[in-house]
Amino acid sequence: MKKITLFFILPAMLFAQEKATTVTPKQSGKYDTNKFSQMYDLLATPNMFRNAAGAPGPAYYQQQADYKIDIELDDKNAKLSGSETVTYYNNSPDNLDYLWVQLDQNQAAKDSESPLAESERITQTFPASGFADKFLKKDLDRGFNIEYVKDVKGAPMTYTINHTMMRIDLASPLKPGTSISFSVKWWYNINNYQKEGGRSGYELFEKEGNKIYVIAQFYPRMAVYNDVEGWQNMQFWGSGEFAVPFGNFDVNITVPADHVMEATGELMNRSEVFTPAQVKRYELAQKTFDKPVLIVTQAEAEAAEKGFSDKKKTWKFSAKNVRDFGIATSRKFILDAMAVQLSTKTTMAVSIYPKEANPLWGETSTVTVAHTLRSYSSHTFDYPYPKAVSVSAEDQGMEYPMICWNFGRPDENGVTSEQIKNGMMGVVIHEVGHNFFPMIVNSDERQWTWMDEGLNSFMEFMAEDELGTNFPSRRGPAKNIVPYMSGDQNFLEPIMSNSETIIQFGNNAYGKPATGLNILRETIMGRELFDYAFKVYANRWKFKHPTPEDFFRTMEDASAVDLDWFFRGWFYSTDFVDIGIKEVKQYYVSETATKELKDAKVRKGRFGLDKGPFVYLVAENNAELKSNQKKALKIEDVKLLSDYVGTLTAEEKGSLKSPKYFYEVEFNKPGGMIMPILVEITYEDGTIENFKYPAQIWRKNNESAKKVYATEKAIKKIQIDPKLETADIDVTNNTWPKAEVKSKFD
Repeated sequence: MKKITLFFILPAMLFAQEKATTVTPKQSGKYDTNKFSQMYDLLATPNMFRNAAGAPGPAYYQQQADYKIDIELDDKNAKLSGSETVTYYNNSPDNLDYLWVQLDQNQAAKDSESPLAESERITQTFPASGFADKFLKKDLDRGFNIEYVKDVKGAPMTYTINHTMMRIDLASPLKPGTSISFSVKWWYNINNYQKEGGRSGYELFEKEGNKIYVIAQFYPRMAVYNDVEGWQNMQFWGSGEFAVPFGNFDVNITVPADHVMEATGELMNRSEVFTPAQVKRYELAQKTFDKPVLIVTQAEAEAAEKGFSDKKKTWKFSAKNVRDFGIATSRKFILDAMAVQLSTKTTMAVSIYPKEANPLWGETSTVTVAHTLRSYSSHTFDYPYPKAVSVSAEDQGMEYPMICWNFGRPDENGVTSEQIKNGMMGVVIHEVGHNFFPMIVNSDERQWTWMDEGLNSFMEFMAEDELGTNFPSRRGPAKNIVPYMSGDQNFLEPIMSNSETIIQFGNNAYGKPATGLNILRETIMGRELFDYAFKVYANRWKFKHPTPEDFFRTMEDASAVDLDWFFRGWFYSTDFVDIGIKEVKQYYVSETATKELKDAKVRKGRFGLDKGPFVYLVAENNAELKSNQKKALKIEDVKLLSDYVGTLTAEEKGSLKSPKYFYEVEFNKPGGMIMPILVEITYEDGTIENFKYPAQIWRKNNESAKKVYATEKAIKKIQIDPKLETADIDVTNNTWPKAEVKSKFD
């Protein structure tokens, strides 16, 4: 084939002679501010405990704390008393001179510093009861009352209480590979969480005097000791939740004999606490996969709640390899359950609720629990525990291993609005989902709320989407985070901020990380790469203690996608996304150079040649453009092109494209956050074509990026991010032209 050299020349400014830059001694150097710089300056150095791939290293260790607990509920006085024996295993390479124990109930004690650390202002309008509660009533007696701390021989141990933390001094250091046992006895008055606040407590039904108890943080708990911080001894101020080690629990819970209970772990004495008929119903539920089976009926619950038994009953639960323990008990409870088949095992979905929660809870709660377990398991690992329990506790939403409290009930007439139903389903999915993050993938909630709330909110969004009902998800869709990210920077902080320093807690720790993960999955990485990497992270760190670095590194390690630019911008800054169309230039093909092209000094040898003939692409708004030249390209009208095509074989001619219109689009980025450019082009005949340019298009120029489109049809409209996938805070600059006009070429 005869070769003919052909050049399409863009505007002269693109080929202007580069000028040499002289650096004088007076000029200063500059620091690396490129947004694609690797995160070595932000991430902890890999080591033998946690490697550079984001996986546990060969020296990784974690401590273990086993508990044998006996507690009794005084229902009339809303008081809980207990004693425990803790066996603590030192699997670290360090000698421990003392142990740190968490006393989270002390956050509500009279001498708590939590209220002192909060700014206050006068509220000028009060109901009488509200005024009395704030200004007239004495502080309630709350917080742990520690009666003793003893060693295994019964001798008193020295301890010091510092608000929500208790240090137990050891007579001799606890050496690596050894364990120690000690016992604690305590009691505390249970709070009315609806009036006093709190993540657990009781709900009072004033007309009848009954209570629903949701009990957690009820026992002195071991703090985490690890390779990252040593002892995790940050006080519990109220926002940052909990960091606790895994262990085994045997818990005996004594309550009034007419109570029905659920708790973390397997019930060991079912035949002693349920009637024979109820035991048979439970056995049926273990074989029923399509709908819940009532274990304790509404009629049975209504009968129980009319009396206040003076007799007692002890429920015995055993839980293996859990990080915490929660309890729900009341004489008002209805209980239902169903079996859930996962890929490798069967587990149970359970709900307990008062009659006031029906019909919503009977129809919805347990099937939602089952859906959650199936959805989360498919994206991580099969749920390993024997059950997951949803408890109806109004004004609550809190999670513990195998059990959680959830709000949402019908009105007094039993009518449920769509808003209440969706809210209830959303909180059930979210709180049950916490079994995976952080109850199993056990991140440090005291330091990094987003590692459990953000990841879990993302998983919740996927589970809601998999319902197939167009569920109105609050967190996950990119457009929903725009109001937050476009807000006043004085009230924003990076996701990578400690839990207690966050102003807009829900947006920062829940919504923004969930949105970021959704953008990674749908827009940046794609589902296949993201899902694989996310599953690797979950399986690497199940029943372990991951850090943010472990998550960031694993997502890259398992996908071969460089995400440092994304994590740096989305998690470590308050940069926002704003990508726009700055300018669109249209071109026509000519064999005649314009004055600008004639005057331009085209660099010799740029294409290996220094002389024509050339074919020119000329900007349509050029001063020399003649009106009769504003038309689509026809090869036969351009002699040089026609001659070239004439040299091709029939097969070669058949493989040629046939562009007729030529555009250069310049994108700009007023926002600081890097993001791929998603472009939708609408042609004059109504057809649409989509283009996706990776975030790396900004790597050499953070302000501007250009793309050239040679099309067969005239472009009518160009739009960036038409499906609102990137959380772009300003879409007014996303469209060209501002007002649609007829093509200038025809």
